[in-house]
Amino acid sequence: MTLQYYVSPEQLMQDKAEYARKGIARGKSIAAMEYSDGILLTAENPSSSLNKVSEIYDRIAFAGAGKYSEFENLRKAGIRYADLKGYMYSREDVTTKSLANAYSETMGNIFTREPKPLEVEILLVELGLEPSGNLMYRILYDGSITDHRCYAVIGGQTERIESYLKGAYVDGMNLADALTTCVEALKSVENKPLDGSNLEVAIMDRHRLGRKFERLRPDQVDLLLSRGKVTR
Repeated sequence: MTLQYYVSPEQLMQDKAEYARKGIARGKSIAAMEYSDGILLTAENPSSSLNKVSEIYDRIAFAGAGKYSEFENLRKAGIRYADLKGYMYSREDVTTKSLANAYSETMGNIFTREPKPLEVEILLVELGLEPSGNLMYRILYDGSITDHRCYAVIGGQTERIESYLKGAYVDGMNLADALTTCVEALKSVENKPLDGSNLEVAIMDRHRLGRKFERLRPDQVDLLLSRGKVTR
């Protein structure tokens, strides 16, 4: 008869958390920041086809850091959830809070019940009709949710990037200055050049007609970086 080794539930949860954190730390960080006309999302991503930042629904955007296949599955599930709820009820009933709660339940159940946790962190942002209505929710690998104002960061080196943004963020920055600040924050933990060739940048523009989500081209990113200034 083979005896199984006993592992306490506390140790098991610690091991799962450490495994997930190590996987996420291997990925690149993503920063979201409010600016005068909306919300900016900036990620280091040399791939032009594997996106880390995407639109989920009206005024709602998604960003994922960590294992691509896992956060891509979560993104698709979020789109299905939002489309179904909007179809069954109304588009106004699809809120970032309800979507964040659904993600939290799914990720928490996987962390608790499955042998391997998800190696991802995700960020949901909602563009408010007014700047005071902007919402940002960060959801961790274990389903924990935190809400943020002004800026939020997911992925590896989160604390160092948040520390940079805390000292650099200024209310009412224009898009060029906000993008430059985000890029400088990402460069503070990555000692290499970042420009339109290896950045993925998207905005939620409050004054844009129709869909508020727009992905910026590399040449647009480079032009904005040439115009922006660092406020720190």
